[in-house]
Amino acid sequence: MKSCHQTRMIFLRFFILILITGIGSSCAFVDNLNAIPRPIIWTETPLPTATIAWFPASVTPSPQAFSTYAPTPEMRPGLSAMLVTDDFSKKSLWDIAASDQASAAIDNNRLNLSAQSGIYIISLRHDLSVDDYYAEITARPSLCRADDSYGILVRANAVAYYRFGLSCNGMVSAERISVGTRELLQKPLPSGDVPPGAPGEVRIGVWAVGTEMRLFLNGRYQFSINNPNYLNGTLGVFINSAGDNPVIVSFSDLTIQEIDYVPPPTSTP
Repeated sequence: MKSCHQTRMIFLRFFILILITGIGSSCAFVDNLNAIPRPIIWTETPLPTATIAWFPASVTPSPQAFSTYAPTPEMRPGLSAMLVTDDFSKKSLWDIAASDQASAAIDNNRLNLSAQSGIYIISLRHDLSVDDYYAEITARPSLCRADDSYGILVRANAVAYYRFGLSCNGMVSAERISVGTRELLQKPLPSGDVPPGAPGEVRIGVWAVGTEMRLFLNGRYQFSINNPNYLNGTLGVFINSAGDNPVIVSFSDLTIQEIDYVPPPTSTP
């Protein structure tokens, strides 16, 4: 009886031990379900880095034949001996005057012209009459803007002349003036040699032979005109205020060269 009782006690203890072990294992499993999982960090295998071609191969161009142009013809043919040099040291050689509207004065070897708004003024050289020649003079605008203009007078007298004008907006033109009337011989053209306003400096040149006259600025050809009305005369300069502001331009270093040139005959159709 005692042994049977002992056997039952052993069996009961064994059963309780198994039950406790099972309950502990179940609690551990539940705890693992409720735990926050560690995030999985996905890593991609990086792509191979592209190799930079610092000096990529290029196709060697085939030799190219460039067009060959004939040289530009001499636009001032026949330049000969120096005829006149004027350093503007003699006031008696030019028209000079002064008023509230405009003035022409020689000072420090320059002929200084100034004009108020809307005023046009010219100054002619005395004791000079030439027909075929190349003349150059330096102009320095110190107050000039927009459509204000200045320039050189060719084959001139007091009431008639050819006028080569430079506008302060970068244009050049040519006109024939006769007793207050104006004939446009060359419409305004843009030129990179014209000073854009003031201050500035430009060397104005005119090649005149027969009925043809060619304008040069800083030695570069601009255009030519043909007109038979005036074949000789003196030289002069001018300024014109076209806007609401005054204009001031000085002129200096006049030179006149003779021309030894005979124009080719004009072909008759």
